[in-house]
Amino acid sequence: MGIVIGIDVGISTTKIVGIADGKVTAPIRITAADPVTSLYGAFGKYLHDNNIDLKDVEKVMLTGVGSAYIKGAVYGLPTDTAEEFIADGLGARYESKLDHTIVVSMGTGTSFVRCDGNDMKHIGGIGIGGGTLQGLSRIMLNTNDVKQVASMAMQGDIRNINLRIGDITTQPLPGLPMDATASIFARAKNDAPKEDVACGIISMVLQSIGSAAVLAALGTDIKDFVMIGNLSLLPQCKEIFPALEKLYKVRFHIPKYSQYCTAIGAALYYLNSKSSEESK
Repeated sequence: MGIVIGIDVGISTTKIVGIADGKVTAPIRITAADPVTSLYGAFGKYLHDNNIDLKDVEKVMLTGVGSAYIKGAVYGLPTDTAEEFIADGLGARYESKLDHTIVVSMGTGTSFVRCDGNDMKHIGGIGIGGGTLQGLSRIMLNTNDVKQVASMAMQGDIRNINLRIGDITTQPLPGLPMDATASIFARAKNDAPKEDVACGIISMVLQSIGSAAVLAALGTDIKDFVMIGNLSLLPQCKEIFPALEKLYKVRFHIPKYSQYCTAIGAALYYLNSKSSEESK
């Protein structure tokens, strides 16, 4: 059996992985001006860097919003598509080893996919994500470079931006620790240092996503959430999500290849379909 290539095609960023013998091989990410250029650049680099011949590729699977721009074969190889939300679920389950969870895909916005074994269903989402972070940073910090914003935020102090429970009462409220956020950006001053502003923006985005994920699980017994997408790489995740875990009594998981889970899921979509056909 040859290698199966999974490609998550965004509007400007493409992520690509291969699965061979049940293992993910050397995922990469390429950014370009448009999805077609990004796809061909990522695919060509992946084949070159891993010394893979076209004849060794068994299948190419596409997913993501940019996949609609790809018509026909890629480098002479026929392609097929995987529904993005199913790819999210398959990739997150494969990487986290959890099959009763809500997958939180943090892209330009954020989507939620509930997984119960092989039953995977898109249950909604919110319009807050990487696009929000970039847009607010562009307006408030004159940059949309997420790495630069994250670096600035590391030097900031969220206590100068957010109002905490302890700022408005001397007595703890039921179920709310004194350091829990009462109001985002409520303490921000018009001359706040850019480092504090960066910290506030990232905190707002990640807190909103985490809280929305917990609300999406209401009425279920789900306590595990798998966080995937580029925002899962932000260093602030290591501080904000554990605080939310403590507050809501849940668990947030960030798997090894969190930013590549959708591409992994696209490849698995084909492999699972093939396995089902062979078992008939």
